Amino acid sequence: MFRETAVEVKREVEAALIPSGTKVMLQPGTHVFVTQALGNSYTVYVNGNLVRIAGKDGDALGLVILEQPDINAMEGSVEDKVWIQLKTCFDPEIPVNIVDLGLVYACNIFPLGKEDFRVEIVMTLTAPACGMGPVLVGEVEEKTRQINGVKEVKVELVFDPPWDRSMMSDEAKLQLGLL
Repeated sequence: MFRETAVEVKREVEAALIPSGTKVMLQPGTHVFVTQALGNSYTVYVNGNLVRIAGKDGDALGLVILEQPDINAMEGSVEDKVWIQLKTCFDPEIPVNIVDLGLVYACNIFPLGKEDFRVEIVMTLTAPACGMGPVLVGEVEEKTRQINGVKEVKVELVFDPPWDRSMMSDEAKLQLGLL
């Protein structure tokens, strides 16, 4: 968390309003507060709103460009790599990844050939009305497609069963001060 210090936007940069996901442009000279730098994005507070900025645009904030390690250089099965990628996706309002939050209900891998796979993920949101749903689903799809051999990705957003705090891992609860 960086909320104590204002950062000045260095160049025009696209951001997504939280929770609607509406795209906005932040202009150079705008003062923002960085509240979260996790996964591959920054969450900043500006003019009474939270917005999400892609990690590749960290330079626009005068900060480090957030890059993900090469998932294909890591050891493990396709399923192992999918779970690694899912743990790099964060709710923009909660500093915990979507796996530890308990938002991922299922991850199934189906062979399409000798080295090609279809990945089906079933997930939910902390609240059904969260406008960031399409943004999170898109991030999950994009990061899953980065895995060699993944030819098809289907992410299904469901609200039954509804999410509640009991679905969080103990690590997430501890991190949020709930234990």
